[in-house]
Amino acid sequence: MTERKPPGVDFETWVDRQIREAQDRGVFDGLTGAGKPLSGLDKPYDELWWVKGKMRRENLSYLPPTLALRKEAEEALVAAQRAPSEGRVRRIVAEINEKIGAVLAKPPPGPPLGIRPFDVEEIVADWRVRGRAG
Repeated sequence: MTERKPPGVDFETWVDRQIREAQDRGVFDGLTGAGKPLSGLDKPYDELWWVKGKMRRENLSYLPPTLALRKEAEEALVAAQRAPSEGRVRRIVAEINEKIGAVLAKPPPGPPLGIRPFDVEEIVADWRVRGRAG
């Protein structure tokens, strides 16, 4: 639909004509999802639904940077607990501590980080205890 609405023609009439002509040409035939219910009709309206859907499909995060780092720090602790060697535990904790330190040095906009770098020796000691218990 590239043509402009002619002056003096009611907008609704013009749109209806465009739709009818497209149907006559078969433009709507064989569309993906034809005959299927629209998804999300049972959910409350969200004006950013398309942004959130696009981010979900692209596997992008929409958390503020500090909240994303908190989540990453939790995942790093779990990974350190499951690490196969002490060296790996130390690398995991060093990497997350470097990121935490960078955010503490220059906080990004959003909520405060609320965590401090982890004590590597404490985590390694905990890893050793878990290794003997398991």
